[in-house]
Amino acid sequence: MSELNTQIANRRQKRDELEAAQVPLYPHRFEFDLESSDVHRRYGEQTAEELAEMAIELRVPGRITAVRRQGKLVFADLHDGKSKVQLFLRKNDLPESSWLLVSSFDLGDLVGVRGTLMRTRMGELSLKGIEVTLLAKALRPMPEKWSGLKDVEARYRYRYLDLMSNQESRNVFETRARLVRGIRNFLDARSFLEVETPMMHALAGGAAAKPFTTHHNALDLELFLRIAPELYLKRLLVGGIPRVYEINRNFRNEGLSTRHNPEFTMLEFYWAYADYVAVMDLTEELIVSLAEDVLGEPRLDWQGQTVELARPWLRCTMKEATAKFGGIAPAALESVDGLEGELRKRGIPLPPARRYGNLLQELFEKAAEEHLPSPIFVTDHPVEVSPFAKQNPSDPRFTERFELYLGGMELVNAFSELNDPDVQAERFRQQLADRDAGDQEAHVFDEDYVRALEHGMPPAGGLGMGIDRLTMLFTNSPSIRDVILFPLLRPLAEDVDEDGGTEE
Repeated sequence: MSELNTQIANRRQKRDELEAAQVPLYPHRFEFDLESSDVHRRYGEQTAEELAEMAIELRVPGRITAVRRQGKLVFADLHDGKSKVQLFLRKNDLPESSWLLVSSFDLGDLVGVRGTLMRTRMGELSLKGIEVTLLAKALRPMPEKWSGLKDVEARYRYRYLDLMSNQESRNVFETRARLVRGIRNFLDARSFLEVETPMMHALAGGAAAKPFTTHHNALDLELFLRIAPELYLKRLLVGGIPRVYEINRNFRNEGLSTRHNPEFTMLEFYWAYADYVAVMDLTEELIVSLAEDVLGEPRLDWQGQTVELARPWLRCTMKEATAKFGGIAPAALESVDGLEGELRKRGIPLPPARRYGNLLQELFEKAAEEHLPSPIFVTDHPVEVSPFAKQNPSDPRFTERFELYLGGMELVNAFSELNDPDVQAERFRQQLADRDAGDQEAHVFDEDYVRALEHGMPPAGGLGMGIDRLTMLFTNSPSIRDVILFPLLRPLAEDVDEDGGTEE
């Protein structure tokens, strides 16, 4: 029998003994006063004399994370996931049923303790127990005796153990929650309305991506999981809601990387009567305000570098960025022949559609993107790769679109929204031609969306921002799986134990 199985067997035996003694193993509730971190917050500055005079009696729940036995005296750590309070437990102070529990403590047990606050001779804030209640018996041991779950895949696969043993992981997800709350507060204060749009679509639209498919039995319909909410949100502009946003889950049936997960979260907002320049300004304001609120200063520590967020941020067109950061002569970016020559020179495969815009985007992504400074707005993307963006009146080859790069990652995609139904219909037809040419991520023709535009959509600016990548930047997390509570993983043929090894 493995060591793990032996530990489980010992814990189950203790559970059976407690059950035989008629100790409730999993009670329905526990009335408590404070959790451990709140005890420290409220009474952490009190001296031993002050605590003795105050005679504070509290009921505190938590998980046992350490036990030190000295005959009829037991010290234990009661943890709430943030901080611990020490338990001071003497046999003579406890009823027999409580001492039975204390004698059977295993690391990971959840208990509730009633007692009075005190400081030990070593000065540690402690709860002198007078009653102990078992809340849940832990039948499996905690990972690595509370020193932290180290195996990366085990941390993702068993996130509950990761959170139980790694305070840094809990901090990441608390920061993520603060970011989402900050985004909502920022947009709500500017009269944006939060909405919810469908997650199952008859057409996979709003982005260039491969969808997941599903089937609706009652309607006998093949449907797609949402790749983007964009076209539904812009229908709301047609309906008369001028400022709208959604913090949404999207699904794209594509590859995995440290920056890509098939299920991810985005912010999308649409702002009537604005354009992409106004959206750029608002994006700067939003991210700087989040940094000041969450981090306390307008800068990020990212993978060994400090990213300064002081405004204004650098802005340059895609063509300028390709030349400057890709080390390419500007003249080579003016024609299809020049772009094809630069791609071949670098051994970069040509895209399925060999039009000017597709070639320029491919060259930008492969030659210049990794060398971009941070932060930078890359503006004026080609028409061929921007089916929902308005053309730039000064050069119709390009659109009023930008992407924000921060920490070497594309974080935001935004543009002045195309609202001419005839031009939109022509863009859809071009996307269909691209699909026929082999581009499986090209957009399908959405007749209902064109019909909505025929009713009139106001000029507008729109934005999509990745919440997962934003959290990576704000928590200095190198992988997107670090900031998703339960990332999708390939199933295991055999179970992985809490120390990252395998269990037969």
